[in-house]
Amino acid sequence: RPAGRSRAAAHPRLVPLDAEECWSLLSSHGVGRIGLSLADDPVIVPVNYVVEAGRIAYRTAPGTATARAAGHRVAFEVDAVDDAMSRGWSVLVVGRARHVTEPDMVGRLAELTHAEPWAGGVRDFWVLIDPERLSGRRIETD
Repeated sequence: RPAGRSRAAAHPRLVPLDAEECWSLLSSHGVGRIGLSLADDPVIVPVNYVVEAGRIAYRTAPGTATARAAGHRVAFEVDAVDDAMSRGWSVLVVGRARHVTEPDMVGRLAELTHAEPWAGGVRDFWVLIDPERLSGRRIETD
């Protein structure tokens, strides 16, 4: 059966997550999705990211959609889904993105990075998201 086409488990519950659990889940992953609107066209793009002092940072290439997020309000989402067990969670961060140019901060972010960007190539344009809103939810079953 294709992913997402399994039946819901008996008695699923949608449980909101508190901020501490949201940050714990965000810190446990390395790939999320950045969502923004560019010239009236919304885009959602996967990015490798790190959590730094309560903020989300990712690196990209100059001129890309994810680089053009700098200076705009964006959505950032991370999730995990278990189709077989009808369980999963999702965390959403909404905030303003900015280009990181301070050499000390760029160095710090580079040290925190555990993986090379999946897209390959030179990715030296860092974007930092300052959260304005954080929310999360989990689907649990009996």
